[in-house]
Amino acid sequence: MILPLTSYEEIKEKSVYGRYLSHRMVAKYLESIKQDFDIKEVGFSVQQKNIHTITLGTGKTKILMWSQMHGNESTTTKAVFDFINFLRTDAESAQQIVENCTVKIIPMLNPDGADAYTRVNANEVDLNRDAQNRTQPESIILRKVYEEFLPHFCFNLHDQRTIFNVGDTSKPATVSFLAPAYNEERSISPSRAMSMKLIVAMNDTLQKLIPNHVGRYDDSFNANCVGDTFQMLNTPTILFESGHYPNDYEREETRRYIFQALLKGVSVISEDKVNQFDLEIYQQIPENQKLYLDILLKNVQSLTGVGSALNSCAFHFKETLIDGKIEFVPELQEEVDLKNFYFHAIYDCAVKSDLQALKSQNFYPVISSCFQSLS
Repeated sequence: MILPLTSYEEIKEKSVYGRYLSHRMVAKYLESIKQDFDIKEVGFSVQQKNIHTITLGTGKTKILMWSQMHGNESTTTKAVFDFINFLRTDAESAQQIVENCTVKIIPMLNPDGADAYTRVNANEVDLNRDAQNRTQPESIILRKVYEEFLPHFCFNLHDQRTIFNVGDTSKPATVSFLAPAYNEERSISPSRAMSMKLIVAMNDTLQKLIPNHVGRYDDSFNANCVGDTFQMLNTPTILFESGHYPNDYEREETRRYIFQALLKGVSVISEDKVNQFDLEIYQQIPENQKLYLDILLKNVQSLTGVGSALNSCAFHFKETLIDGKIEFVPELQEEVDLKNFYFHAIYDCAVKSDLQALKSQNFYPVISSCFQSLS
């Protein structure tokens, strides 16, 4: 099913917006829903911030989701809150899900990383490379929840950078999926086949909303990754990657598409229709490439103080936490062949309207400061 935009806006969680989602914001949301769902504290982060699970529904099919394993990947957390709000409605599909499924969600596995807006935890460990040794308290918590809950499906929820495009096209990868491998040969086990079929179902919905903006993530095997580990344990596991939609650096559009994917995926599981989808179609989803930069400036030699030999230059944004807000700070890309890339925005400095538009951007002072080094 696809929830119409007007209906989505009604269930969208308004307390969270943009790229920065802190532990405090999650705690506030959990407080607002505690009367409707089972919320439990399941442990603490390195810096002793509490980590919770939310359990929804009473059905026999169990789905485990976790978000913000990487603290600076917040889009899926926002979408999960929207999904929870949807399950609070009297929509027929919502009632079917809570009757047929039990969904357990860890909305923020890495609260220390979330507060600092870093990929890693407070010990500077990537939790998604700690699945085997489980050296970190957050890794231990996730594995304990998995072993006690024994899910039939796992949703591993992430963000990906703006660098990704779909296949050989200029389309940004707004949503990407992966059915993780369970061995070096990347064989298709029964659990991986189920993952592929579920991705085909979600892709079918997304192609109606964002045609050609869905990619397939690289499936190189790494036993230290959580998705690969759970696939090795014969649990169908799906990696979600929230990517860039044109002019959507706050990822509010992407958030909606992740919600739609979650709704479709859980609905298909709830209706026991996963096997109706053809896993062969999974391989037809184009694999991601890394061919995007954020900004291209053309004819920069027309600007005062810039050497005449220079024609074009490119920038990539570094997401930086400043005063509780994410700023997109442009970094000059000096050693790249610009002919090999696509760009999310192009400004021709010899065109008055383009130059005015560039100067109106809040990142322009940083770009301007680079001009002397370009001459």
